[in-house]
Amino acid sequence: MNKNTAARTLYYFGKAVMKHWPFFLLGIAASFGYTFCLTFLNAIAVSGIVDKLGAGNIPPDAVLSAFLPNIVMLILANLTGQICSKLQDYSVWKLEILGYYDLSTLVFDTLSNQSMTFHNSRFGGALVSQTSKFTGAFSSLINLFMYALVPMLSATILTIALLAPLVPLYVVILSGILVVYSVIVWRLFRRALPLNSLASEAQNRLSGELSDSITNIMAVKTSGREAYEKELFTRANKEVRAADSRRMHATLFNASVAAGMIVVIMVVQTIFVAGGNAWYGISAGTLVQIFTYTHNLTLRFNMLNSNMTTINRAFGDASGMTKNLDEPRLVADVENAPDLEVTDGSISFDHLSFRYMDGVSEDGLVEEDDPDARAGENIFEDFSLDLRGGERVGLVGRSGSGKTTLTKLLLRLADLQGGRICIDGQDISRVSQVSLRRQIAYVPQEPLLFHRTIAENIAYGRPDATMEEIRKAAEEANALSFIEKLPDGFDTITGERGVKLSGGQRQRVAIARAILTNAPILVLDEATSALDSESERLIQQALANLMKGRTAIVIAHRLSTVASLDRIIVLKEGKILETGTHQELISRGGEYAGLWERQTEGVRAPESL
Repeated sequence: MNKNTAARTLYYFGKAVMKHWPFFLLGIAASFGYTFCLTFLNAIAVSGIVDKLGAGNIPPDAVLSAFLPNIVMLILANLTGQICSKLQDYSVWKLEILGYYDLSTLVFDTLSNQSMTFHNSRFGGALVSQTSKFTGAFSSLINLFMYALVPMLSATILTIALLAPLVPLYVVILSGILVVYSVIVWRLFRRALPLNSLASEAQNRLSGELSDSITNIMAVKTSGREAYEKELFTRANKEVRAADSRRMHATLFNASVAAGMIVVIMVVQTIFVAGGNAWYGISAGTLVQIFTYTHNLTLRFNMLNSNMTTINRAFGDASGMTKNLDEPRLVADVENAPDLEVTDGSISFDHLSFRYMDGVSEDGLVEEDDPDARAGENIFEDFSLDLRGGERVGLVGRSGSGKTTLTKLLLRLADLQGGRICIDGQDISRVSQVSLRRQIAYVPQEPLLFHRTIAENIAYGRPDATMEEIRKAAEEANALSFIEKLPDGFDTITGERGVKLSGGQRQRVAIARAILTNAPILVLDEATSALDSESERLIQQALANLMKGRTAIVIAHRLSTVASLDRIIVLKEGKILETGTHQELISRGGEYAGLWERQTEGVRAPESL
């Protein structure tokens, strides 16, 4: 981790702390008060008792009167110190709770608003691990600051301030040693900083490998690849072990150097305590203060290396998420972007230009139809297409023709290099992304379900929907019959990504969600591909009803899915090859007619055997 990343981490943590600055100031004051009362005020009271005892014998009946001020000071010091201790605990707890909330919200908002490029190039498990480490690092640093660094700084200031008038030579020597000690520890800290970052990155990779393997456990088992996945995990695990070992060796070396400096301080202290009275006429009480203050100081500075190691590790743990927070948004709203208002539902693709860079678009969108696209290859060049409001349009063509990319651009999951897309005359790049996507019901080829109940999944686009509306949507999507057969019905948990349901069942739940969302624009990307022939037949009427009065874009490899639509667009290499109704395209005998002939032949083939 470089200095800039550490500075950015401090920036994010500092913002979270300053948002709740009263608790921060209370914590500092309480830490200072705790240190002063329980270390220095106690020592002052005890040194007074020692000096009085050294002045001569005190009769039994005069003990109370002689030592009453010192006794009161000790009682008040301990009482006040304990109060400060509890205030210190309270402030740290509040900062941890409030800071955790703010930072978690910041991370969630950042990740949820990032582009698909960002998420496609990262392990979900690694992001979860980084989030946990980021908030954990904040908690570690707050605890360290309040319970170690502030008391250490307080102890240093108070030791110098209180001993300087009494033993100036001792204070000068002690201050010089502490300065040298701090510089050495700081330089060692700087050297170890990258090692902690590397160790954290290795741990994140390990979490990612584990998450990837567990998430795709069905593929692992059905392919008999357990040994291969174990090999990948072991390799990542060994990287963690190696990184942690390098960090351990550096930490132990730093600790050894720091310990040597502490021994030097203790030698100087011992010499002054032993010879202070004989050489400089220092009183016994003052010697008690020298010993107590210096001993307390050495204990705190002895922990400085350990504290620096903790700081190092915290910055290393936070570095991954800090980089993510600093990642620019590839698809961002313009300032004060208005909401999209759809009245008619007309869509205009106006002279679009869009291309891949290094296998993905400049905006990072991976073309699902053409995963092997060459770097720099144009998907669309001066592409134009107009859809009337309420028109039902089918997009067909061979793989790599740009069908899915066109719908992803409509959803603004990537930005164009040229041209614009308008809905009812409104440029979608100038309106808020949330309002745009709320006006489009999108049903992809792979159903997107949450690890929640079926009812929650159906109502995801309309969380205020009643149970009756959810049930009606399920019925129209031909999903009600299988849902009612489940043990918990609509309260059945679908499992992660809907794994407890079959492919056809997941797709019907996704279609029910689109029906309930009731958006004016509908995008179906191979929405019936996971259905068997009987389910597809039953759901076709539901989709036909759903598309009535809405602008609909239907992507399909099964041409029977689009045969009844108002218009069919045949794409090839990002260009419109043919357009017309099903019958018009069949009669022309072109690309579409050839695709239709091949598919219908495939249907008839079994009957001829």
